[in-house]
Amino acid sequence: MIGRIAGQVVYKGEDHALIDVRGVGYVVYCTDRVLGGLAPGEAAALFTDLMVREDLLQLYGFPTLVEKEWFRLLMTVQGVGAKAALAMLGALGPDGVSRALALGDWTAIKAAKGIGPKTAQRVVNELKDKAPMVMAMGAGAAVAAPSAAPDADAVIEPAAPVAPAPMPSASAQAEALSALGNLGYGPGEAAGAVAQAAGEAPEADTAALIRAALKLLAPKG
Repeated sequence: MIGRIAGQVVYKGEDHALIDVRGVGYVVYCTDRVLGGLAPGEAAALFTDLMVREDLLQLYGFPTLVEKEWFRLLMTVQGVGAKAALAMLGALGPDGVSRALALGDWTAIKAAKGIGPKTAQRVVNELKDKAPMVMAMGAGAAVAAPSAAPDADAVIEPAAPVAPAPMPSASAQAEALSALGNLGYGPGEAAGAVAQAAGEAPEADTAALIRAALKLLAPKG
């Protein structure tokens, strides 16, 4: 299993890039967002997921492990393949997908190219209770693939990657989810409240997110 590649970008296509790793060229399919950050002649490192079928081997690349996990989770929904999963991640980004699922906002999912209303509703209905699991990874796994110089490329399966610290927002959301769970709130309602609070105050720290989420969860009236 190829879990990460690092090398030099040879060229970019409409939906993929060719990355040279010690003389071997790997075709890696990516979202528009990821491709926008790659440039021919420059070094690149991506976490990857290898799809194996009887007549097909395809690599899909992601800048973070969390985005890779969203890709894998989205494909567990009936009727959602790799192309559709990439379309959703490309349109919304991992944070946008997380927020849409937590809030049950299927119209946001429908904004992705090629995703109809029925598929969008199915994605939300099937994954709304699973979203907190991936959201909670933010504190420990929302890390970027380490950059690599062209002469230091390698193909590895990451075990415990050493990488920059996660963005505070991802860590804060994960910690807030954990705190709300400890207070007895269910994963779904906690994720929805945290996602809404984070959307209203993107720069909020853990304590502020918890306070805002608790206000949203408080009984009305």
